[in-house]
Amino acid sequence: MQEQEIVYDPEYVYFQIERTYTNYVNRILEGYEYVGVMTTVNAEGLCMVRTTESTRELVKEILQSLPISVTLLE
Repeated sequence: MQEQEIVYDPEYVYFQIERTYTNYVNRILEGYEYVGVMTTVNAEGLCMVRTTESTRELVKEILQSLPISVTLLE
Protein backbone atom coordinates (compact mmCIF):
# COMPACT_ATOMS: atom_id res chain seq x y z
CA MET A 1 0.00 0.00 0.00
CA GLN A 2 1.36 3.42 -0.97
CA GLU A 3 1.94 6.01 1.76
CA GLN A 4 -0.11 9.15 1.41
CA GLU A 5 1.55 12.54 1.82
CA ILE A 6 0.14 14.51 4.71
CA VAL A 7 -1.06 18.02 3.92
CA TYR A 8 -0.88 20.16 7.05
CA ASP A 9 -3.62 22.73 7.57
CA PRO A 10 -2.26 25.78 9.43
CA GLU A 11 -5.54 26.15 11.33
CA TYR A 12 -5.08 22.82 13.09
CA VAL A 13 -2.73 21.69 15.85
CA TYR A 14 -0.60 18.67 14.91
CA PHE A 15 1.22 16.60 17.50
CA GLN A 16 2.96 13.27 18.00
CA ILE A 17 2.21 10.92 20.91
CA GLU A 18 2.65 7.25 21.69
CA ARG A 19 -0.28 5.39 20.15
CA THR A 20 -1.26 3.94 23.52
CA TYR A 21 -2.19 7.45 24.71
CA THR A 22 -4.54 8.28 21.84
CA ASN A 23 -7.75 7.57 23.74
CA TYR A 24 -6.44 9.32 26.87
CA VAL A 25 -5.62 12.55 25.01
CA ASN A 26 -8.91 12.44 23.12
CA ARG A 27 -10.88 12.10 26.38
CA ILE A 28 -9.01 15.00 27.97
CA LEU A 29 -9.79 17.25 24.99
CA GLU A 30 -13.43 16.13 24.97
CA GLY A 31 -13.64 17.15 28.62
CA TYR A 32 -12.77 20.72 27.71
CA GLU A 33 -15.76 20.92 25.33
CA TYR A 34 -15.61 23.10 22.26
CA VAL A 35 -11.81 23.48 22.04
CA GLY A 36 -11.57 21.23 19.00
CA VAL A 37 -11.93 17.74 17.59
CA MET A 38 -9.01 15.32 17.75
CA THR A 39 -8.30 12.95 14.86
CA THR A 40 -5.53 10.42 14.36
CA VAL A 41 -3.62 11.05 11.14
CA ASN A 42 -1.62 7.83 10.95
CA ALA A 43 -0.83 4.66 12.86
CA GLU A 44 2.47 6.04 14.15
CA GLY A 45 0.80 8.38 16.65
CA LEU A 46 0.51 11.52 14.54
CA CYS A 47 -2.67 13.33 15.56
CA MET A 48 -4.34 16.64 14.94
CA VAL A 49 -6.95 18.80 16.60
CA ARG A 50 -9.31 20.75 14.41
CA THR A 51 -9.32 24.12 16.13
CA THR A 52 -10.50 27.63 15.53
CA GLU A 53 -8.34 30.72 15.74
CA SER A 54 -9.71 31.39 19.22
CA THR A 55 -9.02 27.89 20.60
CA ARG A 56 -5.68 27.03 18.93
CA GLU A 57 -3.42 28.35 21.71
CA LEU A 58 -5.57 26.79 24.44
CA VAL A 59 -5.27 23.39 22.77
CA LYS A 60 -1.48 23.75 22.69
CA GLU A 61 -1.46 24.65 26.39
CA ILE A 62 -3.63 21.66 27.25
CA LEU A 63 -1.44 19.26 25.27
CA GLN A 64 1.76 20.61 26.81
CA SER A 65 0.32 20.28 30.32
CA LEU A 66 -0.35 16.54 30.01
CA PRO A 67 1.86 14.16 32.02
CA ILE A 68 2.90 12.29 28.86
CA SER A 69 5.31 13.01 26.04
CA VAL A 70 3.62 15.26 23.47
CA THR A 71 5.58 16.73 20.57
CA LEU A 72 3.84 19.70 18.97
CA LEU A 73 4.53 19.97 15.25
CA GLU A 74 4.63 23.46 13.79
